[in-house]
Amino acid sequence: MNKNDSFNGLDSFRIVAALMVVAIHTSPFTSLDTTADFIFTYVISRIAVPFFLMITGYFSLNKCLQDRETLLKFLIKNSKIYLMAIILYIPLNIYAKHFVQGNLPVDIIKAIIFDGTFYHLWYFPAVITGVLIVYFFRKKFNLKTTFTITLLLYLIGLFGDSYYGLISNNPYIAKFYDGIFSVSSYTRNGIFYAPIFLVMGEIIALRDSKISKPKYLTCFFTSLLLMVLEGLILYKFQIQRHNSMYLLLLPCMFFLFQLLVKYKGNTSKSIRSITLWIYLIHPIMIVVVRGIAEATNTRNILINNSFLHYLAVSSLSICFSSFIYYTMNHREKNTFHKGRAWTEIDLNALRVNVDTIKELLPPSCEFMAAVKANAYGHGAIRVSKELNKLGIKAFCVASILEGISLRKSGVSGEILILGYTHPKQFYLLKRYHLTQTVIDYNYANQLNDYGKSLPVHIKIDTGMHRLGENCEHIPKILGIFHMKNLEVKGIYTHLCVSDSHQSDDEAFTKLQIEKFYSVVQAIEEQGIVCPKVHIQSSYGAINYPFLQCDYARIGIALYGVFSEKDDSEKYSIPLKPALSVKARIQMTRQLSCGESMGYGLQFTAKRNTKVAVVSIGYADGIPRCLSNGMGHVLIRNKRANIIGRVCMDQMLVDITDIPDVQPNDIATIIGESGDERITAMDMAEQANTITNEILSRLGSRLEQIYLYK
Repeated sequence: MNKNDSFNGLDSFRIVAALMVVAIHTSPFTSLDTTADFIFTYVISRIAVPFFLMITGYFSLNKCLQDRETLLKFLIKNSKIYLMAIILYIPLNIYAKHFVQGNLPVDIIKAIIFDGTFYHLWYFPAVITGVLIVYFFRKKFNLKTTFTITLLLYLIGLFGDSYYGLISNNPYIAKFYDGIFSVSSYTRNGIFYAPIFLVMGEIIALRDSKISKPKYLTCFFTSLLLMVLEGLILYKFQIQRHNSMYLLLLPCMFFLFQLLVKYKGNTSKSIRSITLWIYLIHPIMIVVVRGIAEATNTRNILINNSFLHYLAVSSLSICFSSFIYYTMNHREKNTFHKGRAWTEIDLNALRVNVDTIKELLPPSCEFMAAVKANAYGHGAIRVSKELNKLGIKAFCVASILEGISLRKSGVSGEILILGYTHPKQFYLLKRYHLTQTVIDYNYANQLNDYGKSLPVHIKIDTGMHRLGENCEHIPKILGIFHMKNLEVKGIYTHLCVSDSHQSDDEAFTKLQIEKFYSVVQAIEEQGIVCPKVHIQSSYGAINYPFLQCDYARIGIALYGVFSEKDDSEKYSIPLKPALSVKARIQMTRQLSCGESMGYGLQFTAKRNTKVAVVSIGYADGIPRCLSNGMGHVLIRNKRANIIGRVCMDQMLVDITDIPDVQPNDIATIIGESGDERITAMDMAEQANTITNEILSRLGSRLEQIYLYK
């Protein structure tokens, strides 16, 4: 899935699709021309519901396949919406005298499972059933086979819908469909209709199309015109039992969706929510418009004129849906996240850094994002989701719990655990579709003894002597490939001095690389197809970009900084720091010359001094060694020294030479203020450590605010 950080085309078309659904239930051109109304309402507008199903397949299906809890969340969410809609439409059902004849319990069950308790609510049981069916087939078969099965289901449904007239005279086939109609009024349901569009959404999500927008546009309009022709032929010969399913609907939707994916721009959560509400409440608005027409004696305008009726229903639906959305989200929008201390993460900076690093690497090398340690303090879940949007589908973490957290949050793609996972947790690897590192031959045996197929990457020790099977133990490495329960998807090593340009270190790095490729050669000489290889981390990619690897594990550089400040001057690589740290000034106070303050009374004023108490401390990740003037912050575009000891929750800064500082002002600990700037690299240098440590130790109390600067 090659995605940028936006889906403007998809989001914008949601409104169009929602208004098409309104058109299906209001027939806007009936009073003008019945054929024109048929073409627009019962042919062209039939792309609306498949579009929504493909949206689900595109964004949700693969995540559901990788994590059962994500599937469960999806089912619960849609079931709650469906239940709310059922309750919402009880008064209208009573008013319309639905469910007053026949076998009431059976009719209600049939409506809930297939037809919907009101005419438009069939979508919710359809999407729930469809996802479950596709999930079942995808667990049993590959995507191609699943597509074939769902296509066959669609074709079966087609002859119970638009092509029913072709088979209705055959008593045996007609009896088969009568059996279907006894439990579901239409074949337009979660069994025959929804699955194919869900699968098509997943297919588009997984493919990286290079075809241009004009070609997709041409293909879409061609298939749409052919579908209109198909619909008119079926209409003329009165073949249709219903008119939701067409043969040409499939290519039409494929080309339309591919086209919309190509259009990038700012996304809108409000559009997504408002379109859902339009879908839910537009039948109520139809009743409201009719009521207004009766009350104001304007039937000729608001009812008999089908187009004005459609405009009135659409306008009311949009207005009420917008009102509901903004009312429900008013409290959320007013939630304040900058009360004490917080980080600001620029998601556009991540995109810049990804593009910058990709330019260093060979085109065939895939970006594997290191999001361990909460993405180096940047928030692993949000960062990983953003990277998913950028087309990145490979991640590495340190522990199984980090991997599970990503899966539970819907992050898709390969998640490689770099560290040790206890044998009692092996079942979690299977449950959450995580890839485990084989840290040595003995550990491989433990993984194999688990008895179920597990995807793994083999770690090779080429000289760091931390984790990994020794590169000289070729028979053991080959033995891992022959373990029946291990699906070896990758093999890698770690360069321990790739950041250094000292001649001895460069020679050692070269030796590590040679040792690793000798292992790869030995594997291939045994007739084993070598899996994906990866060697470089951030500095490996920067200093050895020419290496032909399948992955590069990018950590610190992804976040726009180097491990040491000097490196930012050595390399002319335009990385953009993504993170800022800020905190509130709680109060200011005057300190007379000779007075002391703070723990241990470490600071004694040598002049009358004005002090600000800043609401951040070492529990938030500020190194305690920055006490007593070793570190500083930015306030009102000027530097202020940290004085006294950094406390757990607070620290003191000297603001004597900064006028007009007030309580509630903001102190910038990492970031920019005017022309002044403190980077994480600056702080690391002051603390005599590396940037990686500074960022990864940022505390969980810091609220994370995500921006697109």
